[in-house]
Amino acid sequence: MTTAVITGSGLYTPPHAIDNDALVAAFNAWVDIDNAAHEAAIASGERAALEYSSTAFIEKASGIKSRYVLDAEGILDPQRMRPKLPQRGNDELSLQAEMGLAAARQALEAAQVQAEEVDLVIVACSNLERAYPAVAVELQAALGAGGHAYDMNVACSSATFALDAARNAILAGSAQRVLVVSPEICSAHLNFRDRDSHFIFGDACTALVIEDAAVARASERFEILGTRLVTQFSNAIRNNAGFLNRVTDADSQALDKLFVQEGRRVFKEVCPLVASLIQQHLEDLGQKAADLSRLWLHQANQHMNDLIARRVLGQPPREDQAPIILDRYANTSSAGSIIAFHLHRDDLQAGALGVVCSFGAGYSAGCVVVRRT
Repeated sequence: MTTAVITGSGLYTPPHAIDNDALVAAFNAWVDIDNAAHEAAIASGERAALEYSSTAFIEKASGIKSRYVLDAEGILDPQRMRPKLPQRGNDELSLQAEMGLAAARQALEAAQVQAEEVDLVIVACSNLERAYPAVAVELQAALGAGGHAYDMNVACSSATFALDAARNAILAGSAQRVLVVSPEICSAHLNFRDRDSHFIFGDACTALVIEDAAVARASERFEILGTRLVTQFSNAIRNNAGFLNRVTDADSQALDKLFVQEGRRVFKEVCPLVASLIQQHLEDLGQKAADLSRLWLHQANQHMNDLIARRVLGQPPREDQAPIILDRYANTSSAGSIIAFHLHRDDLQAGALGVVCSFGAGYSAGCVVVRRT
């Protein structure tokens, strides 16, 4: 019987880090500028004064302490407050392909696989820098990989949905080796002038090699016991940027063209959805939550992760059971759960059971149950 295994992972971390103090200083400087510009309206009661952010507020709300970004200078400039990423020429490697190349090479080396042995490349992330040609096909060419490639987007669940697609391709016999890459440039769609969300996101790129166990060479393997996906439509997390904006005469700079969410509603609706997904998936596979060694959860909010882990395990998780990386990486969308997997698996012994789970806009959630072999 064909078995799909994860044999390698890679992580690209951008060169710039912004801690909460620096981010708050830039935000508060902009608040002063904006309040001064609307001083008369504020004094007359026509407009409410903007409030300061604070490091204490950010850490209490999210557990985030810092984040990595592709460009810090533009974000920390109160007159700009967005990353400055120069447009590249059509004959230059795109930014996401460049990130993907770095992460993919790490993953391929760990799996002891040559790029030309890869049958399928999937680039799965929340935001693609262009509609076409596919970034995955560009990355395939840059690597020298074989087979075919395509892009996919299921927001923060993109990586786990791609793992499901990779496993299915292997079980169907259409591929023996699949590379899943998630280049997330979340800083580009974040409104750094919104007090409730200006701290949420960071940038990163992950890569995973998934193989037919019969051809795998690496001694470290995580057998994929099963995958399960769920979607449920919701507007609670939304981004209205798209190619139709120009024909509907929509303002391309409008706030709804950036990340927008109803945080409390998301917390209330997503946590039970995800906990139920994991519990039912384990039960259907004949596995017990009590036997879980690791929960590699989506890294959006520490309170969400703690609640989901408690519901799945039936008790508060130990720090090693549900590792947190968002304190230093922030929310990296679909890359988050894979970063947690990449950084927190070396201590697991053969036979250890784990769950990779992501969740986000859609709503969407993906659960991947693995066992170290």
